[in-house]
Amino acid sequence: MASTEDQDFIPRKIKFKAWDKEHKLLMRLNSIECSKGELIKKNHILLQFTGLLDKEGEEIYDMDVLFISLDKYVVFWNELKNGWYFSPLTSRTNQTPFLAKDAEKMKRFGNYFELSKEALDFKKTIF
Repeated sequence: MASTEDQDFIPRKIKFKAWDKEHKLLMRLNSIECSKGELIKKNHILLQFTGLLDKEGEEIYDMDVLFISLDKYVVFWNELKNGWYFSPLTSRTNQTPFLAKDAEKMKRFGNYFELSKEALDFKKTIF
């Protein structure tokens, strides 16, 4: 018989996007390889879903650039503090835990990698 603890457990959604380093494109994934429990996608940077949505219900992923008014922030996983944090886009020194109450005030603008100068220059050459 299942205990009440089992019935209360709801697993969180674990979703990823990936930055394709070669083609300089952000993409949804159809498959990810796994080696000894570590997820890998060759020539890609995996970006995990934070589990939070912006004020318009859009999913927020690792390294997404977010707006509060005209201020830009980036969200990222802080390995030392073991959690999602955000900081001003220009400086990672002022880090704040990234909570649902923060996400609800923000608007997702894009991902850091797709907004980087390198990616924008690359897209100009192929489009």
